[in-house]
Amino acid sequence: MHVDHLIFACGPEGLHARVEQLSEVLGEKFKDGGFHPRFGTRNHILPLTDGRYLEVVEVLDHPASEKAVFGQAVRARSEMGGGWLGWVISVDDLAPYEQRLDRKAVPGSRHFPDGRLLEWEQIGIKGLMADPQLPYFLKWQSTPDLLPSALQGDIALRGLELAGSKDRVDEWIGEELGSDLDGVNLNFTSENGQPGIQSVTFEVPGKGLVRI
Repeated sequence: MHVDHLIFACGPEGLHARVEQLSEVLGEKFKDGGFHPRFGTRNHILPLTDGRYLEVVEVLDHPASEKAVFGQAVRARSEMGGGWLGWVISVDDLAPYEQRLDRKAVPGSRHFPDGRLLEWEQIGIKGLMADPQLPYFLKWQSTPDLLPSALQGDIALRGLELAGSKDRVDEWIGEELGSDLDGVNLNFTSENGQPGIQSVTFEVPGKGLVRI
């Protein structure tokens, strides 16, 4: 079970403006990740250490974004002004999650600007929409050289501050979490507040800890 990436949805400022803002804060440039044809979204990504990355995503004026659950989730968060959308766990086998959630994983893909295709399967977006503290799960299908983890980054993900209930996340994931998961500190606050990611802490070379 690997904390794979974090998703930040753009607000009215749009993808490029938001990416520039985050680049200034973190001191690193994002890469154009291309578009998701099944979801009606596009993204830029920032590779992190430990095979992780930060994804900034924007919904497109495309029919797929109205039909796909991920497109709906991005649109809903963007219409709220943007911000942290969720966190994603990658696993080697989605079957246990399909059985527990009583639904099948759905395919996902992303076309790089150079035309290459990155593919995966995912499950749990509906859970994230209903309860934004919950991660969703994915299994990468493409060869290792195409995965975001093949890109090298210098910024480390150190912690997530989550509004919500640790017991609820334990139940969703299927195991009892400690104070961290896969080396990422998890701090649960505001159990009775609006659930979701409240902040993310990165360790940035030359800057120390940066909280967004």
